[in-house]
Amino acid sequence: MRETISTAMPPCFDRWCKRFDDIFKNKAQKKEFRHYLGGLLGESERKNLSQIAEDTVDVSYHSLRHFLVRASWGEQEINDRRLEVMKSCRQTQPATGFSLIIDDSGHRKSGNFTDGVGRQYIGEIGKTDNGIVVVTSHLYDGTKSLPLDIELYQHANSLPEGKKDPEFLKKPEIALNLIDKTLQRKYRPGIVIIDSGYGNNTSFLRKLENRKLKYLGGIAKNRKVTLKKEGIIASMRIDELAQSLPKEEFTEVELNLDKSKKVWVKTLEVEISQLEGIRSVAIVMNADTFEQATDIDYFITNVDQTKVTPQWVVETYSQRNWVEVFYREAKGWLGFKEYQVRHKRSLLRHFFLVFCAYTFILWHKLTGGLRRRWGNKPLKTFPEALEAFRTAISYRFHKWLKNNGDVFARYKASFGYVWA
Repeated sequence: MRETISTAMPPCFDRWCKRFDDIFKNKAQKKEFRHYLGGLLGESERKNLSQIAEDTVDVSYHSLRHFLVRASWGEQEINDRRLEVMKSCRQTQPATGFSLIIDDSGHRKSGNFTDGVGRQYIGEIGKTDNGIVVVTSHLYDGTKSLPLDIELYQHANSLPEGKKDPEFLKKPEIALNLIDKTLQRKYRPGIVIIDSGYGNNTSFLRKLENRKLKYLGGIAKNRKVTLKKEGIIASMRIDELAQSLPKEEFTEVELNLDKSKKVWVKTLEVEISQLEGIRSVAIVMNADTFEQATDIDYFITNVDQTKVTPQWVVETYSQRNWVEVFYREAKGWLGFKEYQVRHKRSLLRHFFLVFCAYTFILWHKLTGGLRRRWGNKPLKTFPEALEAFRTAISYRFHKWLKNNGDVFARYKASFGYVWA
């Protein structure tokens, strides 16, 4: 059933919510926090304010909207507490030397009244359209995939003064702010993984190096590199360099993701303009020759050259896939892009509450609580753990319904339906 009621939620849900209670100023805020989080985790396919209010027996749309839009509570405090909770337990704390993934994600949004909305590239659909884009930092340590921070990218068209507006920040600037937040939390990544939107930005790479961070990032095919070999110095585009290399220079690497995949990789030591010293670059192709390849990627890293092997490059960069998995799960299961608010703070509140709902399931998946009580098989994936929790919601709601049929009948009657 889609319907829930807060008094019939599983005890583990209330124990999780109590970890955040001191952040809220009154009982009403604590109550609506539970309503919103429970709505995000519930079985309804839609997760907007109207649907959450309609599916929860003891909540009104206006009180829920007030909580998200006007109530005085700190959304950043909620996110900080969420990460403190994860850090406090042996099974859930991040391992040292984790990978920090910086990425941005967008989704369509009609109209022009929502903060940040504008015509821009939307990765979800692979083209430019009217929509919203967020920049996120994400942690992966080999066993755990965890969102850290998020910031709304405010497109110049959405700001009164365009690019001259004081609130306008480019994506690399936002990304550096998120990285600094990670460092301030005493999280020290082993490597920062970035796509070509950031890796091709020399200024961004220099600032990472100033922070003494190692990185692996994509670069554009027209990026110029300088190669020194046998006393000869040659400067050329990296795709021209790839084309000039003989087949024998590439190493075959098998990459095991959802499906096994073979790629051919060549690593080189080069100089890059505006970066002092030597950097390693890698050319990764889906065929053993440039002419036959239909998919060619180029990468740059400041990791010690002795560690930069073809296997290391493809295995390390493949970790970036975990942030894509998170976006799919957050959008598909938790209503990440389903909101009925317009202002930046309300949007961020919604995003942080989605993070909180996601982390609730992750916490119980890692600690085994849902498996012990609501599963007779290993809960290896986020959807499996979420389904176990939804089973708990349904079971307890049905028990409540047996003793409160009159309450549920009045609830249905308020929408013009008969509970017969």
